[in-house]
Amino acid sequence: MSTRSTLRRLLSVGLALSVACAACGGDSGESNSSTPAPDTPADPTEAVVPAPGGDVTFALEAETAGGYCLPEAQLAVSGLEVARSIYDPLTTPSADGSMVPYLAESVEPSDDFTTWTIKLRDGVVFHDSTALDAQVVKNNLDAYTGNYEGRAALLSQFITSDIESVEVADPLTVIVTTKRPWVAFDTFLFFGGRFGIMAQAQLDSENCAEELIGTGPFMLDEWVVNEELTTTRNPDYWQTDERGVQLPYLDSITFKISPEANQRVSALEAGDGVELLHTADTAQIVRLRDLARSGDISLVESNEFAEVQWQMLNMSKPPFDNRNARLAFATAIDLELLNEISYDGILEQATGPFSPGSLGHLDDPGRPPFDPEAAADFAAAYEADTGQELSIELGFVSNESNTLLAQEMQGQLAEAGIDSNLDPVGDQATFVSTALGGDYEVISFRSFTGGDPDRHYTNLRSDSPVNLMRVKDAEIDRLLDEGRSEGDTGKRQEIYEAINRRMAEEVYSFFVANTNWAIAGVPELGGVLDTPLPGGESPFPGLAEGFPTVGLHVNTAPA
Repeated sequence: MSTRSTLRRLLSVGLALSVACAACGGDSGESNSSTPAPDTPADPTEAVVPAPGGDVTFALEAETAGGYCLPEAQLAVSGLEVARSIYDPLTTPSADGSMVPYLAESVEPSDDFTTWTIKLRDGVVFHDSTALDAQVVKNNLDAYTGNYEGRAALLSQFITSDIESVEVADPLTVIVTTKRPWVAFDTFLFFGGRFGIMAQAQLDSENCAEELIGTGPFMLDEWVVNEELTTTRNPDYWQTDERGVQLPYLDSITFKISPEANQRVSALEAGDGVELLHTADTAQIVRLRDLARSGDISLVESNEFAEVQWQMLNMSKPPFDNRNARLAFATAIDLELLNEISYDGILEQATGPFSPGSLGHLDDPGRPPFDPEAAADFAAAYEADTGQELSIELGFVSNESNTLLAQEMQGQLAEAGIDSNLDPVGDQATFVSTALGGDYEVISFRSFTGGDPDRHYTNLRSDSPVNLMRVKDAEIDRLLDEGRSEGDTGKRQEIYEAINRRMAEEVYSFFVANTNWAIAGVPELGGVLDTPLPGGESPFPGLAEGFPTVGLHVNTAPA
């Protein structure tokens, strides 16, 4: 089948690519927007405000089968929604992406960024009525660094490897000392909502993955794996709204597992046991926009601080350990066409690993342009280098849309004279194992969530076990180390721009689109991205790693 005939087929059925990833989430669309606020009364002179009460079923795209023992958990966006309801982090991002205190009352660095003083809020209690204090926070941080007996930190110990020590200064003060200046350390106290604080009873439990005890707005009621997880309102929650009303507003949230995006949307549309859902499936976002315009649902979308969808090249083995092979692949693929047919015209093109709003983002980092003739030349150069004809295995999760996308890429490669084979890798769980094991040549992936780029230190550094593309570049390693310790924001921008340009120059993978997430609900649903933070700051506008559920509401009352 030719490239153009495959394109016509895809356009005729309106399919969207669902890009799978390890420890990440869905597909996407246009800039942060929403339908008219559901709290707006019919009579504009009658103001209303959120009111307590109500129950919501939140349809999620996947189960978190490994559970919620946070230092050992691998949380994609569905798991983050649950975790951010049950656990609170020490810090959280605000509207501009800068970190502000959450469970902490303050987080202050020393002048050289090697000592961080964390002062906790007084009077906060866990769901089991035990107090939040410095000792339990130290124990949690030790667990994340792999230094707490009984807890086997998996990936988090690599992420936190620059922590030298964690000490209790007084009942509400923790002192963290780092091995070198770590300017963005407060970002890692949040880490996308993954570093919540667990109660001591959960931390020490043999059943830590299922015995969920946090300080968050909702408490675990019942969990039937692969079906639903039910939470109820925390009556002792520490936050109130600006009017002094106790949060959270909702009485309960039931998280229901519903892997198929179209089924989630159909259930919401029909009123069939779903009041809230998330999706990044662009075909479903188009459908949701129509429903929102007719007033049948509420809808909030965001691609701010977006994660990036990309074709991940494995640079540890042939063919992509050779730069000419990478150049051949990159110049053979029509990125504009790929975006059009795969994302329903919704997504904006990605230019590199750092999405708009992040330090290091560049509109044009210098990646090679689409040029089939140049691709053929690069393929010939690869053959001259290796004595082998260039042939590429295209890996993808085995579903219809991903299969058709891989066929489209195969057709484009063929037009440049490059042979390729389709390599379906099963379901998402198998796909994740494949990525971690390095048993692939190129696979569709989604990661590099926006924010401070230092959080991607372990994704890019040569000696990191979570550098899944297996890039080994001494220059990038040097720049990553400089960026971690540089206190001047302007200089940090230059450092991460240099990383971006290096990634483009060496064609370390092929970045395609910035993800758009949509949160859709019943018309009366509110509080998705408009609940002020505890210090009164405006909330973070991104959805790539879920959103806090503390302000969700379905009821209103006169102001």
